[in-house]
Amino acid sequence: MKYPEALTKLIESFQMYPGIGPKTAERLAFFTFFKLRDEDIVRFSQSLLNLKTEVKHCSRCGVLTDRETCDICTDSERRSTILVVESSRDVLAFEKTNQYNGRYHVLNGLISPLKGISPKEVNIKSLLQRVESEKPEEVIIATAATVEGEMTAMYIKKQLENGNTKVTRIGYGLPAGGDIEYADEITLIKSLEGRRDM
Repeated sequence: MKYPEALTKLIESFQMYPGIGPKTAERLAFFTFFKLRDEDIVRFSQSLLNLKTEVKHCSRCGVLTDRETCDICTDSERRSTILVVESSRDVLAFEKTNQYNGRYHVLNGLISPLKGISPKEVNIKSLLQRVESEKPEEVIIATAATVEGEMTAMYIKKQLENGNTKVTRIGYGLPAGGDIEYADEITLIKSLEGRRDM
């Protein structure tokens, strides 16, 4: 027996998510059909559409926002430092610590020659432009302690080394190979406190 086409397509759609295999996708599809009310399904589908039409990258720092420029970039109380991170999830992780009060720059990826990702394909050019125009006191590089994270950090350091801006790397109370988004607040605070010159 084959499932109806609409159900098959929904199962296939759920499988696009990371970590969702055929069995889990099937369970989610059946739950959607049998347990969710019509208005919940409409609201869920509308949320998916709104995500693609309303959310964008901040024109200044690259974090996800629903405005042209995000709340952090427009906050005049922020210190003149730029914390460079890989993704918007990393910004949220640092914001939860309530210990960092500067600005951010989201790379939206890391340099990885093995995956064919060059410096042009991550948000580095705009970082260099920001440093030149904003002249921050310090640029803190907070990429993961992976080969790609270290490669990206060293590339940024090399691009900034002839300027007057201090460039530091967060200290790692974070495990090598670990992702920032999964670290607890204490670990992130310690990594900020233990940053070092590059």
